[in-house]
Amino acid sequence: MNKNISRRLGLAAIAGAALALAGCATPFKADVARFQTQLPAPQGQSFAIEASNPALQGGIEFGQYANLVAGELTRYGYRPAANGERPDMVVRMDYGVDKGRERVVSSPGFGDPWYGGFGPSYYRPVIVRGPRGRRYVYGWRDPFLWGGFGPGWGYNDVSSYTVYTSGLNLQINRAADGYRLFEGHAEAQSRDNNLQALVPNLVEAMFTGFPGNSGERVRITVAPPEKG
Repeated sequence: MNKNISRRLGLAAIAGAALALAGCATPFKADVARFQTQLPAPQGQSFAIEASNPALQGGIEFGQYANLVAGELTRYGYRPAANGERPDMVVRMDYGVDKGRERVVSSPGFGDPWYGGFGPSYYRPVIVRGPRGRRYVYGWRDPFLWGGFGPGWGYNDVSSYTVYTSGLNLQINRAADGYRLFEGHAEAQSRDNNLQALVPNLVEAMFTGFPGNSGERVRITVAPPEKG
């Protein structure tokens, strides 16, 4: 076998192994947009969580996701309304995932970022320690899920896979008059359409730096749980 071909195949195998290892613990990336008007500073105000879709209200699955949102709001200083108590705020939540779409990609070449390409302007992370020991990374641009490297990179080997888009919508209204205090939207692309895995990550992304700057859209990466 030609030495150049052998060397190229060897490097390709190494690159494939590196990508496979990276895929074992792929961070969850979400675009989050948040808006607020007069969301009160947390001083123990009470809240109740309702489903935007009446068909979800009272469901066991919705209850699990509502508990995650309640936990985050409690962590920030609000509290769930007691039975029979009229809440100060009503939180409306909606979530879902689409049917997916096919994405066609070419395998990366030797100049890809796994081998030091692009330089510091390409990857500018800010790491924040979050609850349960997880790390949140702002500004991670993943070429595989968020747009690719552009023409001229890699070999001509082509593969395809399905990308799903999931979303979480959250609204907080003043219970007394229905006045909108906060609204947020978190959206993510992934290779998985399992809501039981997606919604908890979307909730964590939504509440990273909550309530955020009104009108700002940020990309937040939730790192996989750290292995003990």
